[in-house]
Amino acid sequence: MSRFFAKSDSESEESSSADEITPKATGTAFNKQSLLLSDDEEDTKRVVRSAKDKRFEELTNFIKTIRNAMKIRDISKCLEEFEQLCRAFIKSKAIVDKEGVPQFYIRLLADLEDYLNQLWEDKEGKKKMNKNNAKALSTLRQKIRKYNRDFETEIVSYKENPEQSADEEEEKDDIGSGSSDSDDDDDDDDGTAKSFMKKKPQEEEKKAPEASKFLKGAATEESDSDDNESEDWASDTVDSGSESEDNEGTAASLATVFLKKALEGDKPTDTKREERKKRHKNKERAEEEGDGEEGGWETVKGGAPLVKEKPKMFAKGTEINTAVVVKKLSEILQARGKKGTDRAAQIELLHALALISNENNLGEGILVKIKFNIIASLYDYNPNLAAFMKADMWKKCLECIDELLDILFNNTNIFIGENIIEDSENLAISDQPFRVRGCILTLVERMDEEFTKIMQNTDPHSQEYVDNLKDESHVCGIIDRLLEYLETKGSTEEVCRIYLRRIMHTYYKFDYKAHRRSLGLQGETKSEQDQEESEGEDSAIIMDRLCKFIYSKDRTDRIRTCAILCHIYHHALHSRWYQARDLMLMSHLQDNIQHADPPVQILYNRTMVQLGICAFRQGMIKDAHNALLDIQSSGRAKELLGQGLLMRNMQERNAEQEKIEKRRQVPFHMHINLELLECVYLVSAMLLEIPYMAAHEFDARRRMISKQFHHQLRVGERQPLLGPPESMREHVVAASKAMKMGDWRTCHSFIINEKMNSKVWDLFPETQCVREMLVRKIQEESLRTYLFTYSSVYDSISMATLSEMFELEIPTVHSIISKMIINEELMASLDQPTQTVVMHRTEPTSLQNMALQLAEKLGGLVENNERVFDLKQGVYGGYFNRDQKGGYQQKQGYQRAGDQRGGYQQKQGYQRDQKGGGYQQKQNYQRGGYRNQNQSSYQNQSSY
Repeated sequence: MSRFFAKSDSESEESSSADEITPKATGTAFNKQSLLLSDDEEDTKRVVRSAKDKRFEELTNFIKTIRNAMKIRDISKCLEEFEQLCRAFIKSKAIVDKEGVPQFYIRLLADLEDYLNQLWEDKEGKKKMNKNNAKALSTLRQKIRKYNRDFETEIVSYKENPEQSADEEEEKDDIGSGSSDSDDDDDDDDGTAKSFMKKKPQEEEKKAPEASKFLKGAATEESDSDDNESEDWASDTVDSGSESEDNEGTAASLATVFLKKALEGDKPTDTKREERKKRHKNKERAEEEGDGEEGGWETVKGGAPLVKEKPKMFAKGTEINTAVVVKKLSEILQARGKKGTDRAAQIELLHALALISNENNLGEGILVKIKFNIIASLYDYNPNLAAFMKADMWKKCLECIDELLDILFNNTNIFIGENIIEDSENLAISDQPFRVRGCILTLVERMDEEFTKIMQNTDPHSQEYVDNLKDESHVCGIIDRLLEYLETKGSTEEVCRIYLRRIMHTYYKFDYKAHRRSLGLQGETKSEQDQEESEGEDSAIIMDRLCKFIYSKDRTDRIRTCAILCHIYHHALHSRWYQARDLMLMSHLQDNIQHADPPVQILYNRTMVQLGICAFRQGMIKDAHNALLDIQSSGRAKELLGQGLLMRNMQERNAEQEKIEKRRQVPFHMHINLELLECVYLVSAMLLEIPYMAAHEFDARRRMISKQFHHQLRVGERQPLLGPPESMREHVVAASKAMKMGDWRTCHSFIINEKMNSKVWDLFPETQCVREMLVRKIQEESLRTYLFTYSSVYDSISMATLSEMFELEIPTVHSIISKMIINEELMASLDQPTQTVVMHRTEPTSLQNMALQLAEKLGGLVENNERVFDLKQGVYGGYFNRDQKGGYQQKQGYQRAGDQRGGYQQKQGYQRDQKGGGYQQKQNYQRGGYRNQNQSSYQNQSSY
């Protein structure tokens, strides 16, 4: 080759290299400028969009933000964005009126409402929410429910077929986008292509099918696709900018690029349509070929879809025998308890299996085994212990247990028990009796517990509670049938357990037919129902038979303890005071009840309260006060009786303990009226405390019998304006003030009137007897109070005058005054010929009072010194046992148990002690008041 050509080659290479290098240098600088220009041009061109696209894009942006907030449970953000969404929707009202409500908007409203309802029902989740989210949840829930009323028909149609509505929306959008592309002019091709490619990914994200609306994976894939497409757009613009040489060429190349993308963008829509068609075809095939129990798309909420392997029923041509059914049963039970198992479908499969075995006459053995598993699956439907069974499941459970008992009663050759091993089961029809592993008693006990939980979780003031309570007769009928079955085939332990279940459904019910029969009123009613009831066995006889069997046969302390307490409760409820008291004293339950479990302690508290109310009805005021003292003095009667929880700090009781205590609550129909309980206690305290206060008015060392009663008196005294009493407590306080003055008529009018009758006294079975007893007690205690208060005024007083003042018979007045004199409560004597009471002046002088006080203080000082010596050196006799010789010590100290003659009273007034010297009281002030030793069995005898 010539030098010219060689030179030209080199020059051409150099020039080509220069051409390659120089455009890069200029191109980079130009690309920045061109990109900036292209961005500006893009912005100006993207504005050229329809109002529908702009409004809908604004709505979809708000919806996307709301869905993101839903994923992270940010309810306050949801509320804020929802309010902005509503305002944006109002702005686009003209377009909505023309085009119709967009389907993605309806989908959001439906999903948001379902989401809020789920959060609202999740009580545990609500407790863990912060204050802002909890407040926003209630506000947003009210707003969305009110807002969705305007779109009720659209939401209902969407919920009926969410997939079809989503597909229709996609098709509409595809058609709309295609028509807009074809109708646009050449000048607007650039802008429409850009708007189409920008809008498409966002709308596709909002218009996803319903089955993946809550899935995180779908959202992340769509967001990734958006990022990839945006990166492709960036690279395309850079390439187009680098290839262009001037501004006009850049715009033209960008337009061509966008047009190509728009044309290519049609391909995914075509493929999506084909995929949709294939999916619908597959769905139709699955519905045609699949069984009734299988097939169909399911909406999965929260997390990835779980693979559910439902055991298939028998294939065609399979010979159905016992072995095949047992194998199928084991396949179904293998999925029990696993995560993702559809419990309702499992119950349906078990029902279908029972039907198949019944149709093929496989025998009662396999049917009993399937029934056992059906009932167990119904109990397992709610995995949470605190949750209660729904109404439909509860009805199914009762029906299944009835069917199982029918099979067991009709076939005496079936033996069931927990001790039967599965390998030794005999389920096939043969000469040998059927042997099935299972315990019918456990199923019935669980049913009883489920009934209690249903009653605990139902509003007691609603009709639903009454309807649920009607099922108790059905429950008691099942227990009676099982009791009859176990009496013939059950062990002693099983019989004791079912007897206790029957007792627990009987002990708190008042037997009105037995009450009418005792009053001789059964002949007045002649209806068939009343005659059938009168022919039935009394509850007292049933309780006596069941409890005595448990007393003699039971080996566990808990069942016997519960039976004794229920027996005492039933005696007390029917006013059999002496039987109830003797059974309580013989059982010695008060000594070790603190070691029992909480449900038994609650039953003990209920029994003690019922015992106290029974003593009050019988006129045993001291016993009534003693029985009710522990419950009422605690201030937690509601909690101790299992009738509710008191508000406490979180330090005293955490959420888990609160759940446990709620499960121990007694159903509402078993409650004891707390107002009646408090009224009985306060009236008993009034009848004891007012005479004692009058007798010890000037005593500095006076003890109070009832702190709660004194508290109510102080509350009444602190009131600046005393009006007529309104509440029950105010009535008792007003009656106490009247009794203190000896005015029994005013006291009677405050205790027994229309308001108190409706609140308290009419709730007793024998109302009139209780009122008469109260009037009698008020008259007697008012007489005692009058004598204590005004004895210093009288030298003598006629018993006839006292009888007329208090409307009591003269023998009754004579008896009361004689007891007071014998107990040395009243320093007086009776003059029989004149029927008068002659008062004695035995009050010490002021000097004697001061000497007594000094002696008491010196004695306390010496006693304290001796205690210090005893702690340091021990007791060796001599000086340290001075109390045996008298000395300065009191003889019995301050003891809790009262003496038989009057408790806090001095034995013989103020006498000179011969052994120790000085004015000392012989028994001093003993605590116990009107509780004598024969009737203070409920109190501790320990000294202070």
